[in-house]
Amino acid sequence: MTEKNPSLKRKLIHAGGWSLARRTAKSVPYLGSAVAIGLVGYDIKRKGLVYGLLNTGIDAIPFVGTGKNIVEFFTGDIFPDKKDGNGKKTS
Repeated sequence: MTEKNPSLKRKLIHAGGWSLARRTAKSVPYLGSAVAIGLVGYDIKRKGLVYGLLNTGIDAIPFVGTGKNIVEFFTGDIFPDKKDGNGKKTS
């Protein structure tokens, strides 16, 4: 009987890959928070001060922001965009 015995190098690569995948998965919520905080100016410009800060604050909370974005994908914005002088929504 021949046994499959992976080399030490192969085992190290496999273990390192899983370690990297776990670290990445753990950091994804925080990367989303960093992106939300980085876009706070854009949200304030588009939605106004109060709604822009609320939108960014909720988006910056890991998992809660993800849930909000999933809901908004199907229903539209929870916090409406502000209107310009002509009554049209700003983009």
